[in-house]
Amino acid sequence: MSDTPFGFGLPPEEPDDGDEGKKKDQQSGGGQGPANPFGFGGLPGAGGFGGPGADNPFAAMFGSLNPTDLGAAFQQLGQMLSYEGGPVNWDMAKQIARQTVSQGTPDGTKDASVGPADRTAVEEAVRLADLWLDDATSLPSGAGSAVAWSRAEWVEATLPAWKELVDPVAERVGTAMGDVLPEEMQAMAGPLIGMMRSMGGAMFGTQIGQAVGVLAGEVVGSTDIGLPLGPAGKAALLPVNIETFGKDLGVPREEVRLYLALREAAHQRLFAHVPWLRSHLFGAVDGYARGIKVDTAKLEDVVGQFDPQNPEQLQDALQQGMFQPEDTPEQKAALARLETALALVEGWVDAVVHAAAKPRLSSADALRETLRRRRASGGPAEQTFATLIGLELRPRRLRDASRLWASLTDARGVDGRDALWAHPDMLPTATDLDDPDGFVHREQIDFSELDKMLGEAASGSTGKPDLKKGDQDAKDDDKDDGTE
Repeated sequence: MSDTPFGFGLPPEEPDDGDEGKKKDQQSGGGQGPANPFGFGGLPGAGGFGGPGADNPFAAMFGSLNPTDLGAAFQQLGQMLSYEGGPVNWDMAKQIARQTVSQGTPDGTKDASVGPADRTAVEEAVRLADLWLDDATSLPSGAGSAVAWSRAEWVEATLPAWKELVDPVAERVGTAMGDVLPEEMQAMAGPLIGMMRSMGGAMFGTQIGQAVGVLAGEVVGSTDIGLPLGPAGKAALLPVNIETFGKDLGVPREEVRLYLALREAAHQRLFAHVPWLRSHLFGAVDGYARGIKVDTAKLEDVVGQFDPQNPEQLQDALQQGMFQPEDTPEQKAALARLETALALVEGWVDAVVHAAAKPRLSSADALRETLRRRRASGGPAEQTFATLIGLELRPRRLRDASRLWASLTDARGVDGRDALWAHPDMLPTATDLDDPDGFVHREQIDFSELDKMLGEAASGSTGKPDLKKGDQDAKDDDKDDGTE
């Protein structure tokens, strides 16, 4: 760490060459850099009042902006510094996500309100998908309703889930922003630390909003990344993105929509009828996040060079990544648990959907392979999240998991396969994905009796009190007397 954290040093002396030195300094950006905190060129400690922009320090910051841009810059800076919420400025994230959506995708596709015809088509596709899935899984329907979303509606509906995923990592950054100051300065720098954390919330809000907005242009439903991002029991598809997804596949639009409806409905069944699964997945993300280290040197450099005229620097810096997973056995185990859990969810959906679609859709094999490759490679937005929170939400072993679930179906039937979701300890592990045959033919522990015993014990502790032995004997005597 430098001796002058965030560039807060003593005012530099006047340049030896007088006015010529000032001109050169102005041409080079007002001396912004590590010795110029936040790019505030006219403030003490950042060039001094005798430095560039001494007569008008705000001109040094914003002189190149026209009045419209100047107002926008002040507004954005004000939002950044006035934020007092949690580790992510979610208001800013939502605003930027909506702006990103309104700009359209790189292929020129714009968002649009969903019309009645598309809504009806989605509802019918989900209804038919649920009928087909009845033959492929023992889990009943989990979709209480089917909705067709625009991209903007997807953003609104999924932000609560993103908050749950991202806040644990962002919290670590907020703490690190205070930690990069020397201990002797932290007691005196309360307002500064508060401002730094406000900036951290804005940095995350900006980048999360950008990534969510881009992802809204790619996803076709609410469960694309293997996590339940939308409201429980609501199967959702995005008609505008389904149209783009199927454009060059050479498959009828109705088949594409129906296949994607099968995947969405299968996810909904799993998350609705395996009550521990959602917390298991989100807990695995949180467990992994707790082991992430923040690169404080990079963080110091990012904050020290912040320029209000160029807020995109924040996005660029975050895109380079400042998170490093700890190389510990605990962190490796957390990553393995998360990747295995994602693979098991996606592998089960892949196997179940294929079983339902193969006899009915001629394009089932082609669509299955397309979606497998799509999940394996990930889109630009998924890569952004990987850089931002140090985590790739991709099922690396999807194919292995799908083969294992298919083998379980052959060996134990649909009911025996789906019974494994009854308890997390019954599910295959990463080692089992390496040896699927060994797992398929292994005797499984039956947790149903244990759960029943625990349930009875719990009800007994909260129900009627046990009779004392004497009381029970007296009741028995009364009973005997009444029957003689």
